[in-house]
Amino acid sequence: MATSSRTLWKGAITFGLVHIPVGLHTASIEQGVDFDWLDKRSMDPVGYRRINKKTGKEIDKDNIVKGVEYEDGKYVVISPDEIEAVYPRTTQTIEIQRFIDANEIPFVYLERPYYVAPINKGQKVYALLREVLIKTGKVGLAKVVIATKQHLAVLVPSGKALVLNLLRWGDEVKTLEGLDLPPAGVKGANVSAAEMKMAEQLVGDMSGKWDPEDFKDEFKHAVMKIVQQKVKAGDTETVIQPEEEAPEESSNVIDLTELLQRSLKGGKTTASAAAGKKRSAKTAAKSGAARKAAAKKASAKSRKAA
Repeated sequence: MATSSRTLWKGAITFGLVHIPVGLHTASIEQGVDFDWLDKRSMDPVGYRRINKKTGKEIDKDNIVKGVEYEDGKYVVISPDEIEAVYPRTTQTIEIQRFIDANEIPFVYLERPYYVAPINKGQKVYALLREVLIKTGKVGLAKVVIATKQHLAVLVPSGKALVLNLLRWGDEVKTLEGLDLPPAGVKGANVSAAEMKMAEQLVGDMSGKWDPEDFKDEFKHAVMKIVQQKVKAGDTETVIQPEEEAPEESSNVIDLTELLQRSLKGGKTTASAAAGKKRSAKTAAKSGAARKAAAKKASAKSRKAA
């Protein structure tokens, strides 16, 4: 199975006073075939144009505003300043809100998984969190901001790794209301004992172990077979894609035992307190750098005067 080691995001897992520096790595690959639009005359990538759906004319970006439809055909226009004011604050932390039983989250809430790997000497604390989750049968319910968007997520141990699975928010999952479902239970569903016995036998006959290699996307493989044939025949084109920005670096780890003891004594701490400490450290560092620069400049002037 193909994997990627490129770090998509760097930050830290936090709970109590514990701080685990980590990086996120993609844990899934998009299924299906990705058909890109290309200009057949030049083989340049083709993007989406800004078109007025009523007039069919292209619009300059300066004439485009963002609106939210609150009723059918009725909108409220939101300015860029208003949007910026409510953007979630980027904290670079996976802030665990609470620990819950692993079987409490229905599969319908799971959206997108990421592998979480320790960085900056965070191996020991990472291992401690992984092992305590395994031993207690718990998972960490957390909030994280990725690319200016806030997500609800669950931190789950999986073998040697911790997996951060982004979750759908509660109001993004539909209720069962309106679905014509049979009553729960064998009697309520009017299932006979003989029918249940035969169904159990069939399930037993078809049972096996989980192996993802047993299942393939047949359409994707058929299209890729055509692609390979064309590559072999030399029927190819070259398209240059734009480069991606590198992720930012993050913070270091502090003494584990002390933080655990302080967390147990003092309970939860807020992310703002940790952020305040970080800002103070940065301010002190900038002040020290400024003093050194001023001293160096004065020394240079003194030598020049002499």
